[in-house]
Amino acid sequence: MAAQETVVLNGHIIDSLILAKVLDTILMTGGTFDLEEVSIGKTRNEASRARIVVRARSAKLLSDILRAIQPHGASVEGDSDCQYRAAPADGVFPEDFYATTHLPTQVRLAGQWIDVEGMEMDLGIVVDQKRSCAHAVPMAGVARGDAVVIGRSGIRVTPLRRPEERDVFSFMESQVSAERPHGHIIADVAKRMQQLREGHRAGKDGCKVLVAGGPAIIHAGGRDALTWLIDEGFVHVLFCGNALAAHDMEADLDGTSLGYGLSAGRVVPHGHEHHLRTINRVRGIGSIEKAVETGVIKQGIMASCVRRRVHVVMAGTIRDDGPLPGVITDSVTAQAAMRATIPGVGLALLVASTLHAVATGNLLPATIPTVCVDVNPAVPTKLADRGSFQAVGLVMDAASFLRDVARELGAHA
Repeated sequence: MAAQETVVLNGHIIDSLILAKVLDTILMTGGTFDLEEVSIGKTRNEASRARIVVRARSAKLLSDILRAIQPHGASVEGDSDCQYRAAPADGVFPEDFYATTHLPTQVRLAGQWIDVEGMEMDLGIVVDQKRSCAHAVPMAGVARGDAVVIGRSGIRVTPLRRPEERDVFSFMESQVSAERPHGHIIADVAKRMQQLREGHRAGKDGCKVLVAGGPAIIHAGGRDALTWLIDEGFVHVLFCGNALAAHDMEADLDGTSLGYGLSAGRVVPHGHEHHLRTINRVRGIGSIEKAVETGVIKQGIMASCVRRRVHVVMAGTIRDDGPLPGVITDSVTAQAAMRATIPGVGLALLVASTLHAVATGNLLPATIPTVCVDVNPAVPTKLADRGSFQAVGLVMDAASFLRDVARELGAHA
């Protein structure tokens, strides 16, 4: 038996290609449509509107189509208030909970549309009717009895509009390629970092720059460039694992990274022990901060983070040696610590770390411009496949990227 539903699209649906994406999604998912009404704004700032009748051969297929087009801002006409149900236990959502995207989202309570706070992908939404508020909650953070939004009615997702300022961040969902020139992208990144540093110094919100980095930054020779960016006030938050911190401090103590002489250009005798001895020494001192303050660690990324008071979150993995003091070994605790630093971030640079790139991308709302840099094109592709479509993919090695960004910023200092 055929099923149908009328949906509406409002906003900048023409210049952002949203209408075309919705219609294409309907057809690709197996449905058909009639455009009942299309009203196109006459100026860039004037909103457009479309009213679409979506048809499918079954109620289940129609539900699948509505689910697929909702992230593009398509909402069912005449929406009622959102529905919710009590969480059955701590850390457990109701079976039919609404799973969030990382786009700006509203829910309707008592006839009023209210913003959902703390948006990121793959969470649930908890509402508080008494205070007329809603916030996104990870599965591990929901408590028994919390009112969790279920179904799809009374939920409105707002797609991003293209920024008026034309730079690399204006063109989302671009293909990842190792053969495209990088110069214009790096120039746009540096310009954004310059603007954010000025805003951060002026005390404005949303002006922090986040770097999520892997140990390849040290191995490939990007340590000095990232240290300079931190010292000059361009980086305010660092996400990393045990390895980046250990090899950075190994480089300071022994001039090696994973036993490879950074200046000599060769493996040094017994070099494979250096990172272990570095970790052991810092553990004996008690913390990275004390190792810097006492002069044991003098230069490098971690030393600059301590001196510049950069907020560092180190999330461990099962293969870590040591680990260093300060590394969070519980993954849920590490996720919460990373999530707590996201407010105020205005740009995220995900550099040479598959796990940290995907993890950070999952935590970021779609409104935060993101650059994913890796020599392996599968990393930015994987990030985009996970839903972080706002991420600009850049296929190049970490050291070259960081040096080029530092050079661009230094030239305009």
